[in-house]
Amino acid sequence: MGDPKQSAAKIGNPAALFRLLPSVDELLRTPQLVSLAATNGKAPVTDAARTVLARLRQDVATGKLDETGLLMILETLPAQTEASLRTASAPSLRRVINATGVILHTNLGRAPLSAGALAFLTEIASGYNNLEFDLATGERGKRDVHLQHLFARLFKSQGWCPPSSLSSSTSPSLSTVIVNNNAAAVLLALNSLAEGAEVIVSRGELVEIGGSFRIPDVMAKSGAILREVGTTNRTRIADYERAITEKTRLLLRVHRSNFEITGFTEQPTLAELVELGQRRGIPLMEDLGSGALFDLPSAGIRGEQSVGDSIRAGVDVITYSGDKLLGGPQAGILTGRADLIARIRSNQMFRAFRADKLIYAAMEATLRSYVAEQYDAIPALAMMRLSVEQIGGRAERIQAALAGLTRLKVEVIPGQSVIGGGAAPGSALPTQLLAISSANSSANTLAAQLRASDIPIIARVEDDRLLLDLRTVFPEQDDIVLSALRQLASSKAKDGPA
Repeated sequence: MGDPKQSAAKIGNPAALFRLLPSVDELLRTPQLVSLAATNGKAPVTDAARTVLARLRQDVATGKLDETGLLMILETLPAQTEASLRTASAPSLRRVINATGVILHTNLGRAPLSAGALAFLTEIASGYNNLEFDLATGERGKRDVHLQHLFARLFKSQGWCPPSSLSSSTSPSLSTVIVNNNAAAVLLALNSLAEGAEVIVSRGELVEIGGSFRIPDVMAKSGAILREVGTTNRTRIADYERAITEKTRLLLRVHRSNFEITGFTEQPTLAELVELGQRRGIPLMEDLGSGALFDLPSAGIRGEQSVGDSIRAGVDVITYSGDKLLGGPQAGILTGRADLIARIRSNQMFRAFRADKLIYAAMEATLRSYVAEQYDAIPALAMMRLSVEQIGGRAERIQAALAGLTRLKVEVIPGQSVIGGGAAPGSALPTQLLAISSANSSANTLAAQLRASDIPIIARVEDDRLLLDLRTVFPEQDDIVLSALRQLASSKAKDGPA
């Protein structure tokens, strides 16, 4: 008879098979892992070895392996450990290709930064800089100055001048500061201007946006007291006026992000609110959400109020985002009367919400593109300005390159792109879509395969077709998309059981 231990192992006795497994220390002493630990550190390699051995023990315990299979796998343990280390060390944040046609896709990072912004950001962040240092005096300075003059130049060049009643002989009529996002801008402004006092807002503007960000909750956190007026669909200027008391410190108008109210509706005009605020000596604050510094109608986008519209109307404080219609980095921007912005700037919470050198660098470069009227240098604006013919031509080239691949049916069909990011919810841009279907796989399966590409490609699914909108795909990414679609055509994967 043979060795009983070997016989037990051959028939899959778990206890015998476990004795064939190396310890973590034994595995780490193999030449491949010694070298791996020298370049990647012992702790990460040890964790990877433990993960591989734990998985192997689980396979033995559940009877998935006999001795023959186990011995074959033992030969590959160093390679499996290296693969496990690569997986564990891979960045969680990854570059993706946005083929959804949603230009300001919140889940995909909203506005891509321009090449100029990236270059300037690298220049500033890779060494020291004068973020809060006055080079003329050699004294400490304020970070606000790096952007204030650019906003002022831009507003002047666009002819965005507030009413003369806001002008002051001792300071400019407008001032601008930034914080780390628009939610912070709203919270900071409410706390600075109306803590412990009432803020009047229409019930139709008590919105909730992504991440359960609700205006009533933000107002409560700011210390201001919400005073609702009107109804969901109809609010008149008289409703605001009747609600004013000695406790009122602010009138608030909120952009209806991501939705529209249509039909039997009424809303005071901005001019009416400005007139009421000036007559009663109460500042008007407007949360635009997405703040446009660009002529949106020229790109076919209508019905979206710009920062300039609010400035010209005489709004006292305007809050808006940097990474939406502006096309820059994430930031909350506050523009308004210099005296009110000064109060906001002096709030102790300003330091908690302030933006860092990376945001200032990217924002400065973005604003310089605006001042120079180089709008196509800003990716989000360039995407908005693409014509249907430009997008259709690219889509047809990809369709032609995929001709003859029988697994996929590829069509070019008309469709619509959207702005996203809570901007222009009622506006869409005409586009041409790549519509892809397969007799072997559902559209959801095809979409999952694209997401599993080396560079994940995010598309949308409608009517069991995979739709790709090249408006939001950079032209230099077209070949990557084509290669991924060829992989789909050659894949033998089918839908699994329901």
